[in-house]
Amino acid sequence: MLLIDCPYCGLRPEIEFSYGGEAHLARPQRPSDLDDQAWSDFLYTRANVKGVHAERWRHARGCGRFFNALRDTTSDRILATYETGRPRPDVAPGTAKPPPSGGGA
Repeated sequence: MLLIDCPYCGLRPEIEFSYGGEAHLARPQRPSDLDDQAWSDFLYTRANVKGVHAERWRHARGCGRFFNALRDTTSDRILATYETGRPRPDVAPGTAKPPPSGGGA
């Protein structure tokens, strides 16, 4: 089972979490000024990277808080987690900490 390190609660099993989409997206300041194509791009166009990707997660069956995670999409390993509003940490692929004994990704 994958263990995810909630920045508020610590390591918990993946079944306690829900995926929340791409992280670090800023809502347009004046959405009413956008044309249909620009609004559609904001709502639906997302990066689909092969490698390290910043994602939003929610500890749905725990503290209920959102946080960000850097996940390597090629290995499905979470490299880092950090509180929403904090800057993205500088993490390279393949640098994930090994899982603690008794669990793993």
